[in-house]
Amino acid sequence: MNASVPTTAETLRSALGGLLDGLPPKQATAAVERLIANYRGTTPTNAPVLRDRSDVAAYAAYRMPATFEAVRSALDGLAEAAPQWTPGSHVDVGGGTGAATWAVDATWDGPRETTVLDWAEPALALGKELAALSSSEVLRAADWRRAVIGSGITLPEADLVTVSYVLGELTPQARRAVVAEAARAGQAVVLIEPGTPEGYLRIREARDQLIEAGLRVAAPCPHDGTCPIEVGQDWCHFSARVSRSSLHRQIKGGSLPYEDEKFSYVAATRFPTEPAASRITRRPQIRKGLVLLDLCGPEGTGLTRATVTKRHGDLYKAARDAEWGQEWPPSAP
Repeated sequence: MNASVPTTAETLRSALGGLLDGLPPKQATAAVERLIANYRGTTPTNAPVLRDRSDVAAYAAYRMPATFEAVRSALDGLAEAAPQWTPGSHVDVGGGTGAATWAVDATWDGPRETTVLDWAEPALALGKELAALSSSEVLRAADWRRAVIGSGITLPEADLVTVSYVLGELTPQARRAVVAEAARAGQAVVLIEPGTPEGYLRIREARDQLIEAGLRVAAPCPHDGTCPIEVGQDWCHFSARVSRSSLHRQIKGGSLPYEDEKFSYVAATRFPTEPAASRITRRPQIRKGLVLLDLCGPEGTGLTRATVTKRHGDLYKAARDAEWGQEWPPSAP
């Protein structure tokens, strides 16, 4: 795994710094509000969400840092399940300005062929601009291609296919087509959606489709069986901490130096992996002398709660340091 995540994140924030120069604040705010409605809403579209340079600049300032951290967290789940594997090629479907491509570069070392596909030419142009500011040869050499994301899509075969924050923009038919093509083309497929009940349902449906296509779940699920969550009662999602620049705070209208991005994801592969024995599905609850962990375990065990006390020694220390989304028990160092 790549040890340069902080450097990559800082480089990305620096590259984003000049995007809104010359863009009137009211225009940026209007674009952000429309983007929020699209990315958090439930209305699918058959046209690009990003229409022009101002849209793309607002999108990048509003979404790229959070998307980068969410995708990176999902990729960490895959990397932990396949510690000896490194993708030699990567296709990012609906990649927009390239947040997932930056996240892949932050996760693995080694040469890769990277292709970013999107139907919005302004997004591809700005993504290429941002990549040119990176110190990564992989990012600078990425191939940015215009493509219609939906039914009839054809992807180049790749070790890794990512589809992040895209499925919610598509009609059900187009969504199934994209997932099917990702399953055909990729040795590993990672899908990420907003951590909302609707985003989780899209991931759940796509997970079933990937399994039917012959892939095996590597993360976050400990098994390939039916998700034990009762639809309508809860949803599986995780959280990534996002450091916010002054520019990001201005566009988002917030004052805190950070925010938590909620996301749902699935990573599936055509090669053997070592999924987590159990996954922490909620933020650990620390009490006096004990820690409560909500877990999704092996197939048949469903959702459980573990109580870890001081009597458990080193395991108790690990539980106090455990984070939402991590495997449990922790792997031996």
